[in-house]
Order: sequence, then C-alpha cells, then structure tokens
Amino acid sequence: MDQKKPKKVYVIGHKNPDTDSICSSIVSEILSHKNGWDCVEARRLGNVNKETQYVLDYLGIEAPELLEKVEEGQQVLLVDHNEFNQSVEGIEKAEILGVTDHHRIANFETSNPLYYIAKPYGCTSTILFEQFKQFGHEIEKKEAILMASSIISDTLLLKSPTTTEYDKKALQELGKIANINVEEYGLEMLKAGTDLDDFSAEELINLDAKSLDKNGVKFVIAQVNTVSIEDVLKRKVELENAINEKINKEGLALFVLAITDILNSNSQIIALGEKVISVESAFEKKLEDNMMFLEGVVSRKKQLLPAIDKNI
Repeated sequence: MDQKKPKKVYVIGHKNPDTDSICSSIVSEILSHKNGWDCVEARRLGNVNKETQYVLDYLGIEAPELLEKVEEGQQVLLVDHNEFNQSVEGIEKAEILGVTDHHRIANFETSNPLYYIAKPYGCTSTILFEQFKQFGHEIEKKEAILMASSIISDTLLLKSPTTTEYDKKALQELGKIANINVEEYGLEMLKAGTDLDDFSAEELINLDAKSLDKNGVKFVIAQVNTVSIEDVLKRKVELENAINEKINKEGLALFVLAITDILNSNSQIIALGEKVISVESAFEKKLEDNMMFLEGVVSRKKQLLPAIDKNI
C-alpha cells in the first residue's frame, strides 16, 4: 500500500467468527506490520468459539479485542468475508482499504478503489500464506500455527470439497514450520469445537451463522460441527424454538442449521421458514419433520449455499 498511512486501521473477520476469521485477522495484522503498516490492529466481531480458543490457548495468546461498530470514515481491512450483512455495524460508511477473501462476492460496494484479493481456495489463510511468500517474509512458528489451524478448520483436515491443492501444499509446509503433527493436532482442535454442552439453543444456532440476502430475501445458513449428530438432535425442539424466534425477530424467509459430523463427513439439516421449499428444490428431497439428511455434505460455502441460493 503506497498511500499515506492512517492513524489506525482495523482488520476484521466476519460476525460469529470461526477459526479462519479470527486467525486470519491476527495473521493479517502481523503481515501488515512486517510491511511497515504498524497502524493495523486485529479486531473480532463476536465471541471466540471453543475450537478457536484451543488454538489461542495452544499459542498462549489473547483473542483480538471485540469491535461492536465503526464510525463513519474508519479505515478497515476485511478478511474472510466481504458481504456487508456479515460485517461490523457501520461498515457501509467505513472506508474499506482492502479485502482478502475466499468466498463469493455479494452485497458489497465501495466509494473508493481498494486492494482486493479473492481466490477460490478452501481458506483465507492459504491466501495469506502466499502473501508471506510474495513479500519475501519468513513465516515464524506463531503465524504458521495460526494459518495451519485456519486451513484445518475450514477444510475439515482437508476432507471438505472446498479443499484445493494450494491448501494442501500450504498446510504441509506450515505443519513443518510449526513442528506439529498435522493429523493429531488437527483432530484435537476439531474435537474441541464439538463440545456443545455448555451452549444454549440460541447460542448454538448463532455459533457459526452466515446472514445472507438474495434480492431482498433474507436467510441464514448456520453450521455446528459434532462427532454425534444424534446427541445434538436430542435438543431438536429447543433448537427449533430458537430458530423460529430468530426468524420472527429478524424477518427471515429461511433458516437452515447444518449439523455436521466431522468424522463421517455427513450433515443433518434443520430447515424452517416460508422458503423451506428452496431447500427441497436444492437437494431434490423432501424435509421430514423439518429435517433432511445430506450424505457427503460438509461445506456451507460449496455445497449448501450455492444450491439453496439458486433456488431462493
């Protein structure tokens, strides 16, 4: 970046942050500092989940500070998202200096030119890994673990259909730098994120929820990872009540909760709202008691969202 350096720039991931969102914001701050931009500070837009906390505890570092809103003109960098409805309150009036993302581009516009890096990879941190290489910076153990953790999380240990060869190569190299057994570390990290007992139904449906908008039709696709779908479904009535409350409160046309078995790579979804027919059309199956089992489906970005979005 060649323009005059501002006083402070926040680098932020999306609301209801996952591991990639938190870790990528921290890594982006580190990379910015290495490039001479000491004004960049990582922030988070929600609570840290148990999987991400495992990573932070492993490194002995604190999570970024919570950012609830930005004032008009505040300069920001976005990582792991671009859609305004997934970003911080006030983003429409902020000045977005750059975006590093691996998702679709939607509900996004700026008044000024910006740096925009979007690649169809499995993880934002894979893009950041390439940027370290591009700028000629050495990757140290801390950022190696952060980026490796992000890739493990977003690709479910490279089992997700979103996984690319770039993710595989990056994780292999980062694992060596971090001096970790990727399989062992990754499985422990993912399992940490499946401990759902302490969460209320409301918290569960918001742990990893993406708010979306298609021509004014608002819908949400949320996802929780587990090693036992059956255990989560014991709380089905609770979850449905929480989902219906959110639908009524936010005027949603559809809410989809994907309960994903990380060991067997399947998902059971709960779908509620006036647009549930979109889910049935997307997967050419009927919902039974508001549920549908989807064999081999683990990715919201590549398997759930495109199919549902097309039929909204």
